[in-house]
Amino acid sequence: MSTDLHYEIEGLGPVVMLSHALGCDLGMWNEVAAWLRRHYTVVRYDHRGHGASPGGHSPFGMQDLAEDAAGLIDHLGLGPVHFVGVSMGGMTAQALAASHPHLVRSITVAHSASHYDAAAQAGWRARIDTVRQDGMAAVADGALQRWLSDPYRAAHPVRVAQLRSRLLQTDAGAYAHACEAVAGIALQDGNARIRCPALVLAGALDQATPLACSEAIATQIPGARLEV
Repeated sequence: MSTDLHYEIEGLGPVVMLSHALGCDLGMWNEVAAWLRRHYTVVRYDHRGHGASPGGHSPFGMQDLAEDAAGLIDHLGLGPVHFVGVSMGGMTAQALAASHPHLVRSITVAHSASHYDAAAQAGWRARIDTVRQDGMAAVADGALQRWLSDPYRAAHPVRVAQLRSRLLQTDAGAYAHACEAVAGIALQDGNARIRCPALVLAGALDQATPLACSEAIATQIPGARLEV
């Protein structure tokens, strides 16, 4: 378990931990954290190899990211927490709740998946090969097109530029290892063991993780609630 992750704590109240997406950092939660800190203790952190957190230079899997989160919760002594994750962070939420149920009060899994079929894995492999050969600039624009709709990108150029800059600053090797961790997820069996309250959030226009991915997660976790 890692305790050297970069993190920030703000606010007062029940603890909410926010786990970011692939190629991002804790800054992706700025607007959400500003609202939550009025009522909650908000913990944000950078995944290994992302933002200001070290690591990511050796291969790792999704369970390693769950162990990182568990180690941080233990280190801070703030558990159990309400754990909120988007995309890769949502995968971390699933793995954490299945393997460390005593550390979570609830999970929110946003725009995420629990497994990928062969075709999707081939897509991940192509992205991994591209970033290893040509660097982050070769995949940044494609990522933004998957994350954000055309109208949003046109209306929020500053936010788009911030996200693109964050992607370009991400170490290409660490990003490739994170892509491998994401591509290899098989969280279905673990999801069946989750007993804490679970909210699954999906976007009707989400191209990166279509609605069917969220529907599958909501079916796998007993009592989970799906909101689109």
